[in-house]
Amino acid sequence: MHAVVIHAPHDLRIEAVPAAAPGPSEVLVRIGAGGICGSDLHYYHQGGFGTVRIKEPMVLGHEVAGTIAAVGSDVSGLSVGQRIAVSPSLPCGRCRYCQEGAQQHCLDMRFYGSAMRFPHVQGAFRQELVAKASQCHPIADGLSLGEAAMAEPLAVCLHAARRAGPLLGKRVLVTGSGPIGALSIIAARRAGAVEIVATDVAEAPLAMAKRVGADVTLDVARDKAALAPYARDKGTFDVLFEASGNAAALVGALDALRPGAVIVQVGLGGTVEFPMNTLVAKEFELRGTFRFHTEYALAVALLSQGLVDVKPLLTATLPYERAVEAFELAGDRSRAMKVQLSFA
Repeated sequence: MHAVVIHAPHDLRIEAVPAAAPGPSEVLVRIGAGGICGSDLHYYHQGGFGTVRIKEPMVLGHEVAGTIAAVGSDVSGLSVGQRIAVSPSLPCGRCRYCQEGAQQHCLDMRFYGSAMRFPHVQGAFRQELVAKASQCHPIADGLSLGEAAMAEPLAVCLHAARRAGPLLGKRVLVTGSGPIGALSIIAARRAGAVEIVATDVAEAPLAMAKRVGADVTLDVARDKAALAPYARDKGTFDVLFEASGNAAALVGALDALRPGAVIVQVGLGGTVEFPMNTLVAKEFELRGTFRFHTEYALAVALLSQGLVDVKPLLTATLPYERAVEAFELAGDRSRAMKVQLSFA
């Protein structure tokens, strides 16, 4: 079968990889749709992110959905022909963090398409995938495989919303209106945020932020003082979801946050020079958020029940044979929000 394999920056190839049969607790999935994530783009353009680098050829991809083609002898509750979303997260279930219910911090995590360990964990951008039955979540008949593949980034944002604490009646600021920023808007609104303001430095993502539920959108490239009105009386917003990974966005938002605000850093941005005196004086709570676990099933349920709508975010779907073209499109913020590959 074919897979999308990264060898080095801008060296993305369609290659034949070995097929496999499912074991007793596994299923064989014919992948239908796979979304290109920001981390996939980092591998494509830079060969990795932070200290993580590709050391061997690696199949990319972790946002996937498909149809079950075969089931192992011990599998129950899943059947051939069933349409499913596949969680890319496979924690060990044995380490201290798994036992404490913090599986996203598993000491022996295997996460599809990740070079964080060596040998690398091969990804899911392939025609067929063998997965544990526990990773497979049935989807509603009316949900497309493209929408189902969005369960993974939605789960990231649901976990971020959980890290923020109760959002009912809160005023929320989202900095960075790419796919994760847009899904953070959707998650915050679903959780009861009463007002959501989104910022970005480009028109296209701001238009999408408005479409998926932001009350106000601000172009901080055109107007660097756009957040100034929200800084009156020590600030306005109860919660900040910083989704850009840009230090200027984080620091530039602090004046608009009211005392006691919660800052959830969603975007990866490396080392940041942070004004600690401001955090102290305004009693901010700075919280990280990393991946997800139980939120994946919640994301599938919300999508299947029509409680959230991710269709506006789906920009384009290209056949996997045109993966290079798809990755180039996905990296162009003026033209694309979420680009997916089709393996059908």
